[in-house]
Amino acid sequence: MENRTALLLDQFTKRLLILDGAMGTMIQRHPLKEEDFRTDELKDHHKALKGNNDLLSLSRPEIIREIHDVYLEAGADIIETNTFSGTSIAQADYELSHMAYAINLESAKIAKAAALAMTEKTPDQPRFVAGALGPTNRTASISPDVNDPGYRAVTFDQLAEAYAEQTRGLLEGGVDLLLVETIFDTLNAKAALYAIQDVFEEKGLPLDPKEGGIPIMISGTITDASGRTLSGQTTEAFLISVSHVPLLSVGLNCALGAKELRPYLKILAQKAPFFVSAYPNAGLPNEFGAYDQSAAEMAEQVEEFLKDDLLNILGGCCGTTPEHVKALSDLASKYKPRELNLEPILEY
Repeated sequence: MENRTALLLDQFTKRLLILDGAMGTMIQRHPLKEEDFRTDELKDHHKALKGNNDLLSLSRPEIIREIHDVYLEAGADIIETNTFSGTSIAQADYELSHMAYAINLESAKIAKAAALAMTEKTPDQPRFVAGALGPTNRTASISPDVNDPGYRAVTFDQLAEAYAEQTRGLLEGGVDLLLVETIFDTLNAKAALYAIQDVFEEKGLPLDPKEGGIPIMISGTITDASGRTLSGQTTEAFLISVSHVPLLSVGLNCALGAKELRPYLKILAQKAPFFVSAYPNAGLPNEFGAYDQSAAEMAEQVEEFLKDDLLNILGGCCGTTPEHVKALSDLASKYKPRELNLEPILEY
């Protein structure tokens, strides 16, 4: 059997790798109705399901496959599964917690089939699948009630249990990597990492990708010009908080456009003993919540990252499309990836 991890690690020595763009942006191009989100099992479900995009992996898998295909055609080396809200915690809003495992399993299978099909067409550019573990819609660090600052809507153990179920589904569906992404609360991310380690131990998988384990990517979110995550950490503090795990990469995504991300990526590039990733939004949203930045404009801003040797993985988040990914892929082909900093993050 082909060693996908070894094949992936080999690619990092050769070039900058391209991550895909926004799944939600592409789904919104389809005029979907309530019935598009309902499987036979859910035809009589009492809650509205429109907008539960992860569910489309079960109800309209051809749409998700098409989106993966167009991103791969645009040059993506790594595509993300359609599982951003694939935990039982996030699915509880629709009273579909019981379907979390199936959503992750099928989403992984769809993406893996697309990646393998494209790899057959471009054997010199193998394609990979990252199992996306989103932040959930609850935070373990901050109270949702201003009148009760000690209250938490979720516990660490509840998060870990939900992430473990998601991880099992993704692994059993065949993902090549795990991506804990859009982290606004590092305690949530720590619960995800704890769960991943538990599942790896359960399955007899090594944690270190150099030993053949499934690589783990981490991507945080700087929420505003303060340069901090929502739970209050600076970029360096966030890095230190997750560096106990032998990660494949650490990076930043969402919330900000490329121009605004640059100073924080510099910190990661200087400090991280892992590969560094970035997949910014297509600029900042306009007054209607839409993203106006063109592919050419985004590529022009991102080029500053590449000139400064900041990145190993480059992609797009909210508002990005295959046109953006194609521009990023063309740009990345002109630059060498950042050399890995093997110095320890802290000196004891």
